[in-house]
Formats: sequence, C-alpha cells, structure tokens
Amino acid sequence: MTMQRALDEAMRSDSADNAMSALIERGVWMVDEDTMTQAIHSVYCGIMADHAHPNDKDRDQARQLIAAIGQSIGGGPGSEQG
Repeated sequence: MTMQRALDEAMRSDSADNAMSALIERGVWMVDEDTMTQAIHSVYCGIMADHAHPNDKDRDQARQLIAAIGQSIGGGPGSEQG
C-alpha cells in the first residue's frame, strides 16, 4: 500500500485516534524528536548503555535521522538542507 493510499484511508476515520490506528495498521508511523530520541536510545544503546536515559548524542542522532527522512521524501524538517 502506498503512503498516499494509507493517508487517504486514514482521513476517512471518524476520530484522530482511529486515523492514527489506521495509519499504524498500514505501517505508517508518525514520530517527533522526543519519540525518535527514545527509540534511538532503546535500539542503539540498549540495556548495556552506560546511561539510563537518552542523552544529547541520542537527541542529535534523532534530529539527523528526522532530517534525512525529510530529505528522502522531499519535505519535513531538514528537507531544505543540502
């Protein structure tokens, strides 16, 4: 399923919660800097990390990843950067 089709179907939902559920069911996730930071910390630092919570490096990596995603789809944060 294309992202366009997933968005079209989600827009027909009767509530924001149902729209988000429809997107997630179709593999479309929305993240912000905080959730991306936590995900990076969980994946790359894991249980063996020398720190218990996301740090500045995790947050910087989240910003860079969000910018790279924006560049790859032609929009969003960082899409104007070269």
